[in-house]
Amino acid sequence: MASARIIDLLRGTQGLGQIGDTCTVRGWVRTKREGKGIAFLELNDGSSLQGLQIVLPQTIDDYEALIKQINTGTSIEATGLLVESMGKGQKVEVQATAIAVFGNADPETYPLQKKRHSIEFLRTIAHLRPRTNMFGAVFRVRNACAYAVHQFFQERGFIWVHTPIMTASDCEGAGEMFGVTTFDLNEIAAAGKSVDFTEDFFGKPAFLTVSGQLEAEIMATAFSNVYTFGPTFRAENSNTSRHLAEFWMIEPEVAFCDLEGDADLAEDFLKYIVKYVLETCPEDMEFFQERVNDQVMINARKIVDQQFERITYTEAIAILEKCSKKFEFPVSWGLDLQSEHERFLAEEHFQKPVIVMDYPLGIKAFYMRVNDGTASDRQTVRAMDILAPGVGEIIGGSQREERLDVLEARIRSVGLNPEDYWWYLDLRRYGTVPHAGFGLGFERLVQFITGMGNIRDVIPFPRFPQSAEF
Repeated sequence: MASARIIDLLRGTQGLGQIGDTCTVRGWVRTKREGKGIAFLELNDGSSLQGLQIVLPQTIDDYEALIKQINTGTSIEATGLLVESMGKGQKVEVQATAIAVFGNADPETYPLQKKRHSIEFLRTIAHLRPRTNMFGAVFRVRNACAYAVHQFFQERGFIWVHTPIMTASDCEGAGEMFGVTTFDLNEIAAAGKSVDFTEDFFGKPAFLTVSGQLEAEIMATAFSNVYTFGPTFRAENSNTSRHLAEFWMIEPEVAFCDLEGDADLAEDFLKYIVKYVLETCPEDMEFFQERVNDQVMINARKIVDQQFERITYTEAIAILEKCSKKFEFPVSWGLDLQSEHERFLAEEHFQKPVIVMDYPLGIKAFYMRVNDGTASDRQTVRAMDILAPGVGEIIGGSQREERLDVLEARIRSVGLNPEDYWWYLDLRRYGTVPHAGFGLGFERLVQFITGMGNIRDVIPFPRFPQSAEF
């Protein structure tokens, strides 16, 4: 008999969950209670927050031997009759007629027992933490977000493009990149030689990508609407709750689009993802509301139900300078907004998501379009950030610089060599068009939706300074 997912039995989906049906379920035992001549197991297979109660009567074959084998963490298969449950908090349970044990778990050494474990401790056992309620919920929501990302763009005719993980270009110009080489650097150092990258695998310095945006622009100038969704890397020696060395990025790129159209797309995108998670993961979201952050549902509804506020960077600075709140970091035109500034705007001043547009040229990347108009206007670029209550910046985007002469000048101004971007400049030589896009750190999105305090807890195997376990 094929096994059923526990969530389908609990919800009555996939034609399952009918009282009186014989079913087979497989999973891991969360708890075991023994009574007189009977035992109760809570079984979970990862498909739902709630487990399924398995009732083992004493009449089952090898009852005494089975009970000794089964502990928290044991993997089993249970076959039996689905019946209405008399217990609280559960509609159905399985009256087992047969049990098979796949793998034991020694109760003396198995680290996950029926008690609350600290998140810090669970991070040290990332290979086992998905079996807990909290991380099971996190990774189900992460899965729902990923599915919704593809569904959103595919419904709108976007092409999913796979941009390179190894690259020779620095999209952000910050230099925080992991090098890729086939050289034995210890051997070169011991010999007292300098590194000659012309002899390396690619014939030049190569790195793990920080963004697929520049390559996405290539594809957008052929397919109009494209998006990337893949891993990116930052060699930033940061140990904050908001940074990872390896993370996933979503980056749509749209030809014949300006900043206003880009902002419209980004707002629709966020609303779509959050609404999808609320509809498909209600039990998990209730768990986060009750156990993690009591603002989770409020912040989610603000994304779904409210139209985002739109202001310029200059207006944002004016609001921050006039408010009575004392900030740790200074507020001044020309300085980047810090998390405390962003959260004040979204949480206290507007009390809803905010799109800040037209940032100073000096704090933004070379590829962002310089504004037309007066000398003052030309000191800003067509950039935007979306600020969300509870997290601050969640999306960053811009209209790209489509003018060849302006782009070349901007590349030089940040200390890069235009010759290294010959192919990028070709896009402006041959059929250039206005185009725009944005980037969303996937983990930042999951962190916002779940309310988890640390970004290391919304990715299965976090990579950060001094840590590359599992």
